Amino acid sequence: MVAVTITKHDRGDAGEYQAHVADSDHIGRLTWVEQDGVHIADHTIVPPAIGGQGVAGQLVEALVADARENQFKIRPMCSYVVAAFDKHPEWSDVKA
Repeated sequence: MVAVTITKHDRGDAGEYQAHVADSDHIGRLTWVEQDGVHIADHTIVPPAIGGQGVAGQLVEALVADARENQFKIRPMCSYVVAAFDKHPEWSDVKA
């Protein structure tokens, strides 16, 4: 798996997690909006240049870890996040 650094950019009622891949200027993103204390994961975008390397999965894992640490729930709306939650029933504790 490629070396990825995930950063969170919180703008209050919305934000995104950004995946910075080593030796690349391309950035993967998972965006969310907050509604009634729930983070709605609405888009996961990984440019083709860094695709196929597990970047999107690492973005979702960062969201789940953040939800556990900061005690919020996630409503998967993006098809990738929905599929990731389907594959990981152990994440049900943070699913809204």
